[in-house]
Amino acid sequence: MAVVFEKPKALTDAVLHYCPGCTHGIIHRLVAEAIDELGIQGKTVGIAPVGCSVMAYDYFDIDMVQAAHGRAPAVATGVKRANPENIVFTYQGDGDLAAIGTAETVHSAARGENITIIFVNNAIYGMTGGQMAPTTLPGQVTQTSPYGRDTASVGFPLKVCELLSNVDGATYLERVAVNNVKNVKAAKKAIKKAFEYQVEGKGFSLIEVVSTCPTNWGMTPQNALNWLEENMIPYYPLGVYKDKYAQEG
Repeated sequence: MAVVFEKPKALTDAVLHYCPGCTHGIIHRLVAEAIDELGIQGKTVGIAPVGCSVMAYDYFDIDMVQAAHGRAPAVATGVKRANPENIVFTYQGDGDLAAIGTAETVHSAARGENITIIFVNNAIYGMTGGQMAPTTLPGQVTQTSPYGRDTASVGFPLKVCELLSNVDGATYLERVAVNNVKNVKAAKKAIKKAFEYQVEGKGFSLIEVVSTCPTNWGMTPQNALNWLEENMIPYYPLGVYKDKYAQEG
């Protein structure tokens, strides 16, 4: 019997611990498929910081390093500079990357580090119980914003791709989503391209994946996908925000 679909070799056989409807599992698969297709499993190093993403070291069948909260880009910088032949990526949530890790993110981009960042934006702190994150939408209810995010008192969400698009050292920035088949295919293409750019030594790439957190949003998985489509994507438009090499393709 011909095999038409199988688990990527870059994923382990561990059962994912994520909540029902969480899209981390989809993103893991897309990252693993890109690694498989580029034939870089043996030289890829993943950096997993604090948050739901910390468990990635159980799921990727590659060398993994755990970083302190927010420090994944700094750790990735060290790994890549010490071993430039390795392909190094971070896998980070919005609380980790856009709050405690803002400086590491911005300055690794400013330096043009030849690393890849996979940024999962679900607009909330997932692992710690659903607190407001830097990416929480205006008016969005969380454990620490029970009446909705009040921009007058806590400010506006950070739009990471838009922010980094003004950083000269950044090479490739794209925002994608994994809420339907069309978007999953586009996300796969973007993630693979980011890894290709690193293989080719083209510099800093960040792929932002707009994602769901049904448990902390207090929704069913299907309602969470609908809410993402109706609320998150309009606020965080999908697309390429920067690509220094677009004209070459």
